[in-house]
Amino acid sequence: MNPKETFKDSTALLFGIPVVIGAVVGVMFLLPVNEFVFSYEDKPVLGEALTYAGDQLWHSLMGRYPVKLIFFAAVGALLGLLSAVFYSSLYRSTLRIKQLSDELEKDLRALISHGESAEVEFKSTFRWDVKESRPNKSLEEVIMKTLAGFMNGEGGTLIIGVSDDGEITGLEHDYKVLKKKDRDGFEQALMAAVASKLGTDVCQYVHPVFHNTAGKDVCRIIIRPSHRPVYIKEGSDMRFYLRTGVSTRGLNIQEAVEFISTRWRT
Repeated sequence: MNPKETFKDSTALLFGIPVVIGAVVGVMFLLPVNEFVFSYEDKPVLGEALTYAGDQLWHSLMGRYPVKLIFFAAVGALLGLLSAVFYSSLYRSTLRIKQLSDELEKDLRALISHGESAEVEFKSTFRWDVKESRPNKSLEEVIMKTLAGFMNGEGGTLIIGVSDDGEITGLEHDYKVLKKKDRDGFEQALMAAVASKLGTDVCQYVHPVFHNTAGKDVCRIIIRPSHRPVYIKEGSDMRFYLRTGVSTRGLNIQEAVEFISTRWRT
């Protein structure tokens, strides 16, 4: 059998079986339920309503009420068809998501293998201090500087859970210090830090995507250029950071003014 015939057969089964099942459910369930409700509303006696519903079903099956039989079979078949369409759509969406996830996974491995660049930065952790084996919230500031540097420039990718030399370290230590110890908790903590330290309006330029690579979770953050200069408060000063080459550096006042006047020229 050729692939086209196989596809047609599988499609016929996918939609045909739910239609048949729906027609049977329409006749054997919807019809008697409708008749039961009709009888019980007219005379609220449970036994009589059940007997009436059973008689109506039997007479319909015997051909006494063909219109009623066809109507409920059609209603059931339509519901079965709609269910099949919904399931098919859901299945295709799930399949596309899986295919996209697989492609992103391949792309992630390629990014890591090429090392850090002007567009890509690696960070081992978000809040966990690897050297001291303890939580260190000041590390969060480093992440924010990198995000600001990318947003002030041409955008880029920050991968958390990968060391400078490309070793996959994962997010497990970061999960342990979060209130919600999973991907959702990590994303919430990340976006809360962006909102409080860089500004709520620039959250739209930060897009976290999670991967499981080598059995460890990794967060790839895709950063787009910002519509405005992004500053970070350090003590009483507001600092401006920019991604230059393979590092993120702070610009002095003169450099920042000159860059901003060109980057956000109105």
